[in-house]
Amino acid sequence: NNIDLNLLQRSFVKFTATFPKRLTGVYMALRTRHAPLHHHLHRIGKVPSPHCPHCPDTNETVPHLLLNCPSYRQDRHALTVVLGRKASSLPFLLSNPLATQPLVRFLNAT
Repeated sequence: NNIDLNLLQRSFVKFTATFPKRLTGVYMALRTRHAPLHHHLHRIGKVPSPHCPHCPDTNETVPHLLLNCPSYRQDRHALTVVLGRKASSLPFLLSNPLATQPLVRFLNAT
């Protein structure tokens, strides 16, 4: 139930001010850990297991999807090519305007 308190700050509102509503919703879901991933869906009774469909012993969480899941290694590499080492920083991915387009491309690819 960890809600990102930065979500309530003006900087987040300013960061998402020009986003389409759908993209703002995606960022809200990722930052509050309420994205439609198995870990969250299991907590609300929508799927039987919190585990990643590709990694049977690992919960499918936002950090797992964005930083660790081996199934998305190639897509993650594209993030790294554009963003460098910052692509492995969850706070950077979810709050820096430079990460927005590469992150959206990654999410669309997954």
